[in-house]
Amino acid sequence: MSLHDDAVLVLKAYEGQDELRQAYLDHLAAHPDGMWKACGDGHLTASALVIDPEAGRVLLTLHRKLRMWLQMGGHCEPADTTVAAAALREATEESGIAGLSLLPGGPVRLDRHPIPPPCHRHLDVQYAVLAPPGAVQAISDESLDLRWFAYDEVADVADESVVRLLEATRARL
Repeated sequence: MSLHDDAVLVLKAYEGQDELRQAYLDHLAAHPDGMWKACGDGHLTASALVIDPEAGRVLLTLHRKLRMWLQMGGHCEPADTTVAAAALREATEESGIAGLSLLPGGPVRLDRHPIPPPCHRHLDVQYAVLAPPGAVQAISDESLDLRWFAYDEVADVADESVVRLLEATRARL
């Protein structure tokens, strides 16, 4: 099964955000290359909120290009076999934490947002991953900073999309 096919199945099974979910499905139906950065009309991305429920905190990255505190995530790669695997890979690469595990139940949210040219938008499929006990982060080249924030601090540093992702993640927990 291709990554494109996996994305379609994941989105068909996703419950909630019906209008946005359908927009993602329509995009994939119209764009066989809709999983890849080269798709100029926009493309799916995979992200994951790294969460430590025992300590009541999340790990955010200060994105090097956007200069915003965000969850880990990015573009799918040819070696990714599923959207969930892409999100887990991105979270592991950007956090430096081994042993992350996906929160069961599939994606937590969808978030469509504009990006700078040459592309026009990301269609982000957002997951949550659980940090193992004693997790220690290590900053990657994609980040200016990497920091744990208590749940109640996130709204003070991150945009509304991250706050909604945290809320949805906490509801799933």
